[in-house]
Amino acid sequence: MSAYRVYTRPEAWRALKELPGHLRQRLRRAIDDLSHEPRPSQSKRLDLPDATLEVRRLRMDRWRVIYMVDENEHAIDVLGLRKRPPYDYGDLAGLLSHEL
Repeated sequence: MSAYRVYTRPEAWRALKELPGHLRQRLRRAIDDLSHEPRPSQSKRLDLPDATLEVRRLRMDRWRVIYMVDENEHAIDVLGLRKRPPYDYGDLAGLLSHEL
């Protein structure tokens, strides 16, 4: 399987940079690993009827990486990083409004 290109949206990049060093490193490594395995065992497909691309979330402890997989372009688009709780996926429509 060839590698996927991974794009990180500015909002997600800023959120990542604001995290403590150890957590930032773990999440950055997990995001980088998506280039070789876009559907790791800790990820789950989100059921969104209006999404044109596959939307997934990657679970890392209390954090969620929300991303899209584009098989045609062989690309991963990291939409955001959220802490759970209190995150309830209520902003997914806003995250998806700028699809690839």
